[in-house]
Amino acid sequence: MAFIYSTAVGDNAAPAHASTGTPSHMPAEWEDHQRTWMAFPPPNDTFGTVGSSTLDRARAAWSKVAQTVARYEPVTVIADPRDSTAAREWLGQGIDVMEVPLDDGWLRDSGPTFVHAPDGSLAATDWIFNGWGAQDWASWAKDQEVARAVAAGVNLPVRQSRLVNEGGGFHVDGEGTVLLTETVQLDPARNPGATMESVEAEIHAALGTTKAIWLPRGLTRDYDEFGTRGHVDIVATFAGAGTILLHRQDDPAHPDHAVYLQLKAVLGGQLDAQGRPLRIIDVPAPTTLQDDEGWVDWSYINHYVANDVVVLCSFNDPNDSIAAGILQRAYPGRTVELVDARDIFAFGGGIHCITQQQPAPREGNAA
Repeated sequence: MAFIYSTAVGDNAAPAHASTGTPSHMPAEWEDHQRTWMAFPPPNDTFGTVGSSTLDRARAAWSKVAQTVARYEPVTVIADPRDSTAAREWLGQGIDVMEVPLDDGWLRDSGPTFVHAPDGSLAATDWIFNGWGAQDWASWAKDQEVARAVAAGVNLPVRQSRLVNEGGGFHVDGEGTVLLTETVQLDPARNPGATMESVEAEIHAALGTTKAIWLPRGLTRDYDEFGTRGHVDIVATFAGAGTILLHRQDDPAHPDHAVYLQLKAVLGGQLDAQGRPLRIIDVPAPTTLQDDEGWVDWSYINHYVANDVVVLCSFNDPNDSIAAGILQRAYPGRTVELVDARDIFAFGGGIHCITQQQPAPREGNAA
């Protein structure tokens, strides 16, 4: 597999960079941002119809996250043209709204991955998006065009990948290491015939990484009918050079207890791209084990790091404060903002799943 360069679409599109053989570089999430991108939940089978309590719950939850991040950095929310007026009403002042046709509201997955081009300027990687492996319940005709539309809206060149992938399916440390999951990038419904070697070649070329650490699976709930089949951003994330935060389920009755033990064993003894042994910090799961649908996947790992802030999922749970303390120590100098994420998880994701960072250009390439 290999990615190709392609010109961004739209009247404001910038010309694509010519391929130089030098890979792009995706900075770590905790590096400086220009802005955060989100998507306003449209009416669909997941969120419900206009005027329904479920759609209102989704819009309230997404808006709360946007308003929290906007206190620390600019936020742009894309909204389907039919929903742009509602988006502005829900979001309030100080948040930009850009009209883009939408199927769903999970911009981490359908939106672009922003990277530094070899000269330090910004570019956007457009993965192929096919509804988390062409799942029966998903629609993606509009969402597969979102990354290019967002890039055009900010006049950035697009690097079109041939890999089916989503932003929630990987994490980088900004120093060459990437976390992947076997059941995502090697999913036959995403990338039939792919091997670890072919996926790594494409990932490294697109993100500027040099070492992939593969997890065998994700959390149990993620393999239910409406799951992503193993996104890493709900179970493990980098939190600084050589440091990984790992979801720890302590109750042996919950199937994610066994998952935790498996992933801890896989990560133990691993070295990052710089040759450093990984330091693993356990983050205990909320004490709640089940909801009306079965075993919960509530996780503090699915947080978002923005300028001067960590926006952390909360669940009205005794472990909320414990997780906040762990993340405060993991990201020193940042404010930890707790935002109730129970409604976001009820719809299939968390705070990280609905946000996407646009990093600042490297020094000397300010936009």
